[in-house]
Amino acid sequence: MTFGFASSSAASLSTSASAASVSRLLEPAEWAAAGIPLLRNPREVVSGLHVRHRPRPSTAIVAVLDPDERLLASASFTRRSAPADGWMFRNALLDQLRRVIPHDLRRRTPVRTAVLLYCREGDARWTEEDGAWMWGLRDACTLHGLRCGAYITLTHDGWQVLGEGRGGRHPHAHSAPEAFALSESPPLMPRTGGPVSEVMRRAAAR
Repeated sequence: MTFGFASSSAASLSTSASAASVSRLLEPAEWAAAGIPLLRNPREVVSGLHVRHRPRPSTAIVAVLDPDERLLASASFTRRSAPADGWMFRNALLDQLRRVIPHDLRRRTPVRTAVLLYCREGDARWTEEDGAWMWGLRDACTLHGLRCGAYITLTHDGWQVLGEGRGGRHPHAHSAPEAFALSESPPLMPRTGGPVSEVMRRAAAR
C-alpha cells in the first residue's frame, strides 16, 4: 500500500511539473496581441547580431536597443539540452542582461527594448520551444525594466520575426557572417587593455 501511494504521488508531482512547464509559454496569438513593438529594420538588426555573435543552432542572442534601434549591448549563450521551460529561459536571459547592461527599474516607462534571436534546427514554424523563449523574454524584460521586443528565429530557412510575418532567407542558421564592411556598424571590440587587446586589434585590421 505504501509503495502504491508513493508511486501515485510521484506521478502527480510529475504531471503538475509538466503542466506548469507547458503554462510557461506563449502561443503566437498571445504574442501578437501583447503589443510587441515592431522593428523598423529587422534585417539590419538580424545581420548585425549575426556578424557579432556568429550563432550556430542552439545559440540564443539577447540584445538591448535604444529608441533609435541602435545596439547598446548584446550577449550570446548556448541553450542547455533540457526540456524547454520558460522559467529557465527567463533566468538565463535575465542573467545575461544583468551582465551587460544596468536595469531600468527606476523608470516609470521603459525606454530601452530587448530583442531575442534564437538559432535552431527545424523550419520556421512556431514550436513550443519558441513559446517558452517568448514567455522567458517577456518576463526577463519586466524584471529588468525593459520593453519586450521582437522574438526572431534563425533556421535553415532563414530568419523570421515571429508574430509579424516578416523574414528573409539570409542570414540563416548555417550561413557564414557577412564581411564587417557590409554591416551598419562593426563588431564591438573588448575594452580591456594590454597585449591581448593589441593582438585582437591586429587581427581585426587584417
